[in-house]
Amino acid sequence: MTTSIYEPEMARLTKVEQIGPLEKLFAIELPDGRNLGHDPGQFVELSILGIGEAPISITSSPSRSNGSFELCVRQVGDVTNALHQMEAGDKVGIRGPFGHGFPVEKMRGKDVLFAPGGLGLAPLRSLINQVLDERSLFSRVIILCGAKRPEELLFRDELEEWVERDDVECHITVDRGNDEWDGHVGVITTLFPKVNINPRNTVAVTCGPPIMYRFVIMEMLGKGIPETQIYLSLERRMKCGVGKCGHCQINNLYCCQDGPVFNYADIKGIEEAL
Repeated sequence: MTTSIYEPEMARLTKVEQIGPLEKLFAIELPDGRNLGHDPGQFVELSILGIGEAPISITSSPSRSNGSFELCVRQVGDVTNALHQMEAGDKVGIRGPFGHGFPVEKMRGKDVLFAPGGLGLAPLRSLINQVLDERSLFSRVIILCGAKRPEELLFRDELEEWVERDDVECHITVDRGNDEWDGHVGVITTLFPKVNINPRNTVAVTCGPPIMYRFVIMEMLGKGIPETQIYLSLERRMKCGVGKCGHCQINNLYCCQDGPVFNYADIKGIEEAL
């Protein structure tokens, strides 16, 4: 945890890597090489002096901290535009980590089904890698990953490793293929018929573009997975990170404080949530 929830700590970029058309992976080191101390699913507030601040999900696993953490950032606004111009050695402000992450302890001993879409792989990668680092503590690991186009698949090297692992069932799809793509073509929901699951022993996790949630959750429910065993990460209009500005309020919930990870059973009746 940084020293103040309100005042950023200046941290140093140690690696900058282009991993998608608009996405870069940033490795960040806090002062004194401290670990961030985050849980999978949490986020930080990243600031650039003179530009502003933005909430960013942590994509690295706590089990792989080693004195730094990683953020996968899409270039979409003033803060992210400025960040994408920075190089290793440059400084950024960091507050956090904030929010409620994934309940890893409830997943141990269970089958875990991941369904990330597009940039949604970034926050789920933190949890996926923790599960893989503690592989003996979990039963089956199933990953159903989708993207719009082949070039938009993030963390391609890791996806290929997951496909090759004997202890992971990983299926990948793109909405639209190209001449070089020889994999599955179709939206992410077309991957669900490929896997047989034991619904009572399965915890399901999803994150992706807003339009994806309802359809993916329908597939999960159609597989018989109980509502209480489905978790999703939402990042609706988060701003301050500490529940003060109200930008991310959904009825009586604050995405930055009560989430960004929610149990589906807790929010299924809230129309604005999905």
